[in-house]
Amino acid sequence: MAVARCAVRVPSLSRTPLLTRPAVRMLAYHAPSMPARLCPQQSRSPSSLAPRRVDVAAASSQRQQQGRAGAGLAAYSTSAPSPAAAKFVYNVCASYIAKGHAFDPSTHLFQFNPYNRVQPPKKGRGKASRPESGQDAFFVSRLGAVPGEVALGVADGVGGWMDSGVDPADFSHAFCDYMAAAAAAAPAAPASSPDGTGKPLSARQLMQMGYEAVCHDPSIKAGGSTAIVGLLTADGRLEVANLGDSGYILLRLGGVHACSEPQTHAFNTPFQLSVVPPSVLRRAAAFGGANLMDQPRDAEISRHRLRHGDVLVFASDGLWDNLFNQDVLRIVGRAMTRAGAWVNTDRGVQVAPDLRPYTSPAPADEAGAEDGGANAMATLQSQIATDLVGAAKLAGLSRTIDGPFAKEVKRYFPHEVWHGGKEDDICVVTVLVSEEEMPPAPAKAKL
Repeated sequence: MAVARCAVRVPSLSRTPLLTRPAVRMLAYHAPSMPARLCPQQSRSPSSLAPRRVDVAAASSQRQQQGRAGAGLAAYSTSAPSPAAAKFVYNVCASYIAKGHAFDPSTHLFQFNPYNRVQPPKKGRGKASRPESGQDAFFVSRLGAVPGEVALGVADGVGGWMDSGVDPADFSHAFCDYMAAAAAAAPAAPASSPDGTGKPLSARQLMQMGYEAVCHDPSIKAGGSTAIVGLLTADGRLEVANLGDSGYILLRLGGVHACSEPQTHAFNTPFQLSVVPPSVLRRAAAFGGANLMDQPRDAEISRHRLRHGDVLVFASDGLWDNLFNQDVLRIVGRAMTRAGAWVNTDRGVQVAPDLRPYTSPAPADEAGAEDGGANAMATLQSQIATDLVGAAKLAGLSRTIDGPFAKEVKRYFPHEVWHGGKEDDICVVTVLVSEEEMPPAPAKAKL
C-alpha cells in the first residue's frame, strides 16, 4: 500500500482505514512546568517527565505501617507457588486524556469497583457521558458471576475515518460498551458458554461478541478501531487477544516478563476491526482495500500465569508510540518501590507480603488535612496509571526526545526528518495483582 509523503513530517498522525491517508494536523499545547523532584536537569528521558502527582506513599503511610506490622519487610518471592488458601485480587485503574487537552491526574481517572453494575448500552448514547479520552476507549467489567474475575480492554478509533465525515470515537466507545455488557452477562456455568462448546468465554470470543454488536448497531454507519482484550480469572490466569497496535506489558520483580507485538499491514496502518459502507467497499476493492478487513480471528492470543506483585499495563498506541518498554518499567518500578510494594534486597527485588495497604483508597482522616483531602482516593494502581499517562503526554509533545514512533519513521523513511514524539489520545489501564489469604472456614459444631 502506498504511503503519501509530506515535505517535512512524512507519516500521518492518524492511522489508515482502507486506502485513505488523512491530513496532518498539529495542535499547540503548553505543558505544565514540572517540579524539580520529578524532572532532574541532567535527565532528558521521557520517564522523568511525569507530572506532579499525589504521593501515594505519603497518603497511605499509616496504612503501610499497619500492613507491615509484625511482618517487617519480609520478602515475598513471586517465584514461589501460590498458597492453597489464597485468592487473586485484581486492583484496576484507568487513566486517559484526549489529544490537545490538558491532563489532570485527579479527574482523568477511573477506579474500578467490582460491585458496580454494568449498564447495558443504550441507543442514542450521549457523547457527553464519555470519558475525555478522545477516540480511545476502554472498559473494565466483572467477568460473569464468578467473584473476582475481571474483563478489560482498550480500543483505539482509526482517525482516518474523519476524512469521510465519520467520528471514529463512535465505533471505539460503542465497541467497549458492548464488550463490557457481554463480559458482565457471561454465564458462570461452562455448559452454557456462548459458543455452545462447554468452554468458558475466551478473550477472542468477547472481542467477536462486541464486534458483532457494533456491526448490527444502526447508529454506527462506519468506523473502525484496534482492540486489545484481557480476561483475568480467579485462579490467576491471564488471556489476552490483541489486534492492532494497542498492546500490553506484564512486569514482574522489576523486569519485563512479557509484552505484545503490534500487528500492522504497513507503516501507521494497524490491523483493525471496521464497519465499512458497501459503497466504500466497492470503491476500495479495486485497490486491494479488502485486505485490511481484519476480523477478531486475526487477533494474537497469549496466556500467562500471574503472580503476587505483578503489574499489567494495557494501553493504546498513544503510550507505546511515545514510551519504550524500559521507560514504562522505570515509571512503574519507581512508583512500586517508593510505596514499598517492591523492595530491593540483597536477593533482588521482592514483593511486600500484603499489598492491601497500597491498593485500597485511604480514608479521609488518614489522608491529612493539609492537602484538602486530595489523597483520599489515591491508590498505587492510580499512581501508576496517571504517571504513565503524564509521561506519555509530555513525551508526545517533545520535539527533541525521539520515542518509538520516531524510530519507526527512520526505519521506513530513512531519508526523512522526524524528531520528538507523536501527540495522540492516550488511554492506560493498569492492574496490580495481589494474592490474599482466604479466611479460614468456620468450624462445624459437633452434635
